[in-house]
Amino acid sequence: MFEGVGTAIVTPFVNGEVDYESYERIVRWQLESGVSAIIVAGTTGEGATLSVEEREQLTTLTKQLCEGKAQVIVGTGSNDTKKTLELSLSAQRCGADAVLIVTPYYNKPTQEGLYAHYKYLSERLDIPIVIYNVPSRTGVNISPETVARLAAECRNVKAIKEANPDVAQSDEIYRLTKDLDFYIYSGNDDRAFHMICAGAKGVISVASNVIPAQMVEMVDAIFSANLPKALEIHTRLLPLFKALFIETNPLPVKAAMYLMGLLNNEFRLPLVPPKESTVEKLRVVLRELGVIQ
Repeated sequence: MFEGVGTAIVTPFVNGEVDYESYERIVRWQLESGVSAIIVAGTTGEGATLSVEEREQLTTLTKQLCEGKAQVIVGTGSNDTKKTLELSLSAQRCGADAVLIVTPYYNKPTQEGLYAHYKYLSERLDIPIVIYNVPSRTGVNISPETVARLAAECRNVKAIKEANPDVAQSDEIYRLTKDLDFYIYSGNDDRAFHMICAGAKGVISVASNVIPAQMVEMVDAIFSANLPKALEIHTRLLPLFKALFIETNPLPVKAAMYLMGLLNNEFRLPLVPPKESTVEKLRVVLRELGVIQ
């Protein structure tokens, strides 16, 4: 698993099709900026509306670009365990270093059901699994006790992307897994400083699509025990962290990247471009940070 910044990369579209040219340009920029991982087809990458063929092309391309430079992690979770396995095996065949598997949404499984889901997948995959806990989207929260049980009993359940806004949950996961080979990543940019200071190994970031070098600088400062510098960067970036979630992710982040000239401001239904007021707020924040003129 990686330490540092993993970018939950966007998927650019042009006229309804994946814009591989812009995607390659964005990934190369991310690597030049020092990120440690690229997360393909996650929430930010609109994985829910990508075809299997598109996922495979993106994974293969990302692996080619990242070879020897950064890890490639592919979002493969769904609310159907067998479908999740199919997507995960596909990612594995395409060279993914790990898979990011969200807790099954809508079905609202119990903790025992969550345990059975990840155990089933672990027994059938050869690459590491990163649990993704994001209760605001899924309607279910995987408990620290279930996470620790999976970490202890499943050979390749190696990490969690924790996006529960309650930092106390991450603290408890750390307490229960600190003696295991298990990684915690912040799933929220505005909590990354706090969670890494409290034992997390890094952040799976939305903001790093826009400011990769600054996110790397902040995380590196924490790892170097330069907390005043890290806190200064965290505080300076807070307005952007907040602006990127004015509307549903990834609407604001793709609008920000459009303002930066990196991609077309296009989405797949049911997502649509954000309101003009959101774009204007982003324009102001990006100018204040010196990202755009």
